[in-house]
Amino acid sequence: MLKFFATALCLFSASCFASSAKFVLEANPQLGQMQLQKTSDLCYVAENTHKYLSDPQLSQTDKQAIQAGKVFDKSITLDRVKQTLTFLCKVYREDVRANRQSRLHDSDFVKQHFDFYRWSPDKLKADSIADNSSNEVKQRLLKQIPEEKLFITKYYTKRLQASTVKTAQHNQALYALPFDEQGMTKEQALEKKNLLTRFKYTRQDIINGALDKQNLAKPLVWLSEDALHDVLLQGTGVLDVDGKIRYFNVHRNNGISYDYALGKTEQKRYWYFAEVPGIMGYGEKIEQKIAVRPHVTFAGNVNDLGLGKLIMISYPLNQQQTSQLAILADTGGAFDNNLFQLDLLVDSYFGWQDYHAANKHLPDYANAWIMLLKQ
Repeated sequence: MLKFFATALCLFSASCFASSAKFVLEANPQLGQMQLQKTSDLCYVAENTHKYLSDPQLSQTDKQAIQAGKVFDKSITLDRVKQTLTFLCKVYREDVRANRQSRLHDSDFVKQHFDFYRWSPDKLKADSIADNSSNEVKQRLLKQIPEEKLFITKYYTKRLQASTVKTAQHNQALYALPFDEQGMTKEQALEKKNLLTRFKYTRQDIINGALDKQNLAKPLVWLSEDALHDVLLQGTGVLDVDGKIRYFNVHRNNGISYDYALGKTEQKRYWYFAEVPGIMGYGEKIEQKIAVRPHVTFAGNVNDLGLGKLIMISYPLNQQQTSQLAILADTGGAFDNNLFQLDLLVDSYFGWQDYHAANKHLPDYANAWIMLLKQ
């Protein structure tokens, strides 16, 4: 039985009443068989996200992410979000010590301990974007979002070949922050926005050599142009550089918003990168980003939902209903004012064929619930 929980989005913001997203407390969700993802990875992402949410300095500077969520009433608090993340690791460690199958793979256990808030998509926004998009595939996928299911996309870290030097094939760089911004905080840079290199150029300007010709920023590695567009879209590059795997993550962008209606090569947004030790999710600063793992991480609308929400999606697989857990620990420009979509981090792949082979079982649409530990 469904209990009404929240109708319109942004209950605390008058500017958001046009949204058609809904969140409804559901007493007995039909989950079917639980996917056996690694609960060690789920705990890993939970702990790293909890650490971010609990940082006293970040709680003052990153109120966009460290909040209970603008879409909920006061029964959902930041403390409940953190308690939920803590509980995941508690259960994981108890099960390891007892040498038993994870109880987080048991749908009865999960329903006993968590409240489920069924998430219905903002179809008004999805339809509006579809109407203004020139991409026929995107139009179709957005128009076909069911009334009670979310649009589930998959993102992955691109495995690419790269070079430490510019070549005929690898002629596009991943650039570090421009030299005139080195050592500045994000806030200091915004105060000098009109003077800084980062805000002067579009992606197309940079592809055409604006930074290279004037030596305005340090090239970290060199890629092909196609590879550059892929890394800019995915936000993380897993690069084979002279036989060694190196990771690069987006750092700061040129201030131009992602345009959902455009294809990846048409986007004017450009990201500057930094080298990192692994796959990183959300974070205001590169050194504070949350380390994440495939299959247990969602990217989504952190601004409206708040960081760290535990989310269940459920879909048919091999003629059986299947459900899996992941944590909202990442975001992106595509999620601005977007409450019809989640993006599941899958893995690292060289191209479409190996990506498709590994993920063709995943759906375009799924039931979705935000989960919180019962009080």
